[in-house]
Amino acid sequence: MLDYRKMFSLEGERAVITGGGTGIGFAMAQCFIAAGADVIIVGRDEEKLKEACERLGEKALYRQFDVTYTDKANDFIGEIRENIGEITILVNNAGVHVKKPIENITDEDFEKILNVHVLGAFALTRAIIPSMKKIGKGNILFTASMASIFGIPYVISYAAAKSAYLGMVRSLAAEISCDGIRVNAIAPGWIETPMLHKALDGDDGRKDKILGRTPMGKFGEPADIGWAAVYLCSKAGQFVNGVILPVDGGVSIGF
Repeated sequence: MLDYRKMFSLEGERAVITGGGTGIGFAMAQCFIAAGADVIIVGRDEEKLKEACERLGEKALYRQFDVTYTDKANDFIGEIRENIGEITILVNNAGVHVKKPIENITDEDFEKILNVHVLGAFALTRAIIPSMKKIGKGNILFTASMASIFGIPYVISYAAAKSAYLGMVRSLAAEISCDGIRVNAIAPGWIETPMLHKALDGDDGRKDKILGRTPMGKFGEPADIGWAAVYLCSKAGQFVNGVILPVDGGVSIGF
């Protein structure tokens, strides 16, 4: 008999979520825990991580780590495996955002975005794959963006970084899925987060334009991304691999 609870359960899974202290990452942690997983949230701000863990409860732990320290990625993953246990889910969610006209974007701005999103995610993914191969299973999930699907002005560095995820996901899926590891990405639409509020602060015209291009006529909630992540990392999504899943209220259909 089919049991939807078992299919969507993450019991026995352990997830590392970068950028897990706030916004979408925190919502993913909430949803993973609700589905039965143990979670380690990762970020740079220890106070935010502590506060987030208190809200998440006993199934959550945290580690303070800057993903741009790519030379420390192996040690970071190794410490978690040694002191907590095997990692079966890695969510590359840490992110930063720069909104400027291209002529005002410096090399340093561009490099900062690439270092966090692309090199940081690459280093952690590379570090976790050997142990996932050893246990014969794993899920690697990237938080992509609408900016990796269609053009958005003033975010060329962010768009470049998030677009890199599309190629990374497909290449990794082709390379390591035979080892029991699935690789996917979620491309969130306009989600009610502190990052969105910062982007729209004092710009009612932009808000109206966004909602006018969203068929559902509203912003999404962080949990919308969290539950999509649960699906992709659960048995219910066991044949979903190499996919970039838009969760955007229909924005990506070109309304």
